[in-house]
Amino acid sequence: LSGLDPAQPYFQDTPIEVRLDKTDADFVDVIHTDSAPTIPYLGFGIGPAIGHIDFYPNGGEEMPGCGKNALSQIVDLDGIWEGTRDFVACNHLRSYKYYSDSIIYPDGFLGYSCTSYDAFQTENCFPCPAGGCPNMGHYADKFKDRFKDSSFAKLYLNTGEAKDFALWRYKITATLSGSKKVTGYANIALYGSDGNTRQHQIIKGTLKPDNTYTAFIDTEVNIRTVTKVKFLWNNNVINPTFPKIGASAITVQSGESG
Repeated sequence: LSGLDPAQPYFQDTPIEVRLDKTDADFVDVIHTDSAPTIPYLGFGIGPAIGHIDFYPNGGEEMPGCGKNALSQIVDLDGIWEGTRDFVACNHLRSYKYYSDSIIYPDGFLGYSCTSYDAFQTENCFPCPAGGCPNMGHYADKFKDRFKDSSFAKLYLNTGEAKDFALWRYKITATLSGSKKVTGYANIALYGSDGNTRQHQIIKGTLKPDNTYTAFIDTEVNIRTVTKVKFLWNNNVINPTFPKIGASAITVQSGESG
């Protein structure tokens, strides 16, 4: 039984007889996309974990792409009716859009077991354990035996701003080279056996040669085997000395396989 952002008003903190609960089926998975408090944030979705596994994409409260201005959201690519609905309840409706996208991405929407969304964005919850990370959405039941008798499990992941929503998580470790530090930013793009990514920012601020930097990126492609990494940097101000920064080493770790 899959709960798509079950309702918060009149249901949160009520007895299990009147709301969705893990006792309602052999396996209950839940996607939380609008779990901010109803007052004052107008969250429509329930916040606490209530299933065998509960997914909190993007933290479960504010979904990427839902912060657009009213006009651009209403005059949406999917039509004025769809855009109007999204403007009124964009976060809440993301749950079914993630679910429908998950059907065509059986290797996507991996949920990382974590204590909170803040912890998910650190090294504490990466990579997936030996048995793999559960897939949010249609294929969540592949993991029902692992979580069937457990207490509530909270799983976190990030999604894209628009369809297609699936993203794949990588840990990037880069050691810089050069003669002196500069202020700016560095991007990388990953090339792999199953496709290439766009550029993703991994460092912003002071770039120091011989320092090692770690970042997590969520890519729009599951590249599988890495074949090449492109490293690019830019300084924020015009520097007449034309400093040069390179990368002496870059390590790419897949969250899916470790």
